[in-house]
Amino acid sequence: MSYSTRVADQLRGQSPMSGLDRRKLAPVQVFAQSVSGAAPAAAMAVIPAIVAAAAGVATIWSIVIAIGLALLIASCIGRFTKRMAVAGSLYSLTAKGLGSRAALLCGSGLLIGYGLLTMASFTGAAMMLGTLAGRFGVPPAYTTPTMVAGLLAVAALVTACAVRGVRLSAAVILLVEALSIGLMLVVFGTLLVSHGRILDSSQLLPTTIDLGAVAVGVLPALGAFIGFETATAMGVEARRPFRTIPRAVTRTAALAGVLSLFAAYTQVAGFAGVPGGLAAQPDPVPTLAAAQQLPWLSIVLDAGVGTSFLACALATTTALVRLLLSAGRERVVPAWLGRTHPRFRTPHLAIAATVPITALVPAVLLACGIAPNRLLSTMLTTSAVGYLLAYLLVCLAAPVFLHRIGELTVTAVVTTSIIVPVLLAVLIAFAASSPPLVTPVVAGAVLLAAVARYLWLRLRHPDRIRAIGLYDETSAADLLRSRL
Repeated sequence: MSYSTRVADQLRGQSPMSGLDRRKLAPVQVFAQSVSGAAPAAAMAVIPAIVAAAAGVATIWSIVIAIGLALLIASCIGRFTKRMAVAGSLYSLTAKGLGSRAALLCGSGLLIGYGLLTMASFTGAAMMLGTLAGRFGVPPAYTTPTMVAGLLAVAALVTACAVRGVRLSAAVILLVEALSIGLMLVVFGTLLVSHGRILDSSQLLPTTIDLGAVAVGVLPALGAFIGFETATAMGVEARRPFRTIPRAVTRTAALAGVLSLFAAYTQVAGFAGVPGGLAAQPDPVPTLAAAQQLPWLSIVLDAGVGTSFLACALATTTALVRLLLSAGRERVVPAWLGRTHPRFRTPHLAIAATVPITALVPAVLLACGIAPNRLLSTMLTTSAVGYLLAYLLVCLAAPVFLHRIGELTVTAVVTTSIIVPVLLAVLIAFAASSPPLVTPVVAGAVLLAAVARYLWLRLRHPDRIRAIGLYDETSAADLLRSRL
């Protein structure tokens, strides 16, 4: 008997995450998944004006601080993803540091975050489709029936891609996200050159900086990074995941930050001579395009934002169903959610369970007369609370995890000591600034359901509680196949 055969006898017959298309995604596809989760093209059009309302001319410095915080969160996530490959994203990672109760709390946060961001992305994509149709004179362009039809069409496209295979969905995400970012670079590059003020010393070296305003501006600036960790859900399907996943998360934080800086710099410079500046503009980019007599830029902008929402919807759906797959394999949720399609190797039942909900909820709300802009804003703000809760818990879990495996470092402790108080303050601020009743009702309902489920499992099935935190493991088949 060979050495590899003897070792194989001691391994599992198959990985707990078997059934997924393991080790197939290239690094660039995993990177695109994380980038799409953050939807940087949409953030470029929206975030700078919100930050400017607090930070004024020092907007870019608020974004710089937010980039630093996002990189600290990425480093905490990387302490896990360099050592384990998961499909359950931060839920599975938190379990290895803080245990099952914290993991369920983190999973609840991700359920809020992924679910509502998917709904928001469906809504945003439908809005942009309606706006583009209106610009080309297609009637009726922006009516409620048209919005609902567009939303359902986007959901159907996302479902088809998500079910047919991770490589197809990753290829679509890569193509669409590259297109959206390219279009936005055209928009902001053209605006900056047309404005004729490429070097703006008032932003780069402001004579006076209100540190309090800069600090307040960091809160909305972090909105540009929400969802940047989405690649962690692809740990099972990525090639060389211990290298690919942490790099994708870190590079996404950096890219989203650079794009937001570029967009903010361009817009602040463009409105430098206008009373109230960027903060006083309800629709800054189309206003700049009209002022520079470049109306075609508005069409490019709508296309860029629309494609970004489409890519984000597919990326967050992909992460959401893998979260449910992991919980299904652990039997924390119904076990059938953990099944995979025998041909396409995707969580087809989890997709069938979630996409109708994430599509029909915003469609019904739109049909009831809720304004699309208001619905989009509410869902984005509420989803951010869920994400921030998950980030807080995984950052807390990182040094505990390292201590358990005997690899704790001073850097890990210092990083957590910095980022956890900041995230706690930001989470409280986000929750306080959320629409009245909506966030408490949504978050409260999900968290109460999680608590009830935990108590029931603890009473009836404690073995399932102990199983929380499944990750991909080398199987006997993997080892023997590598020797062929």
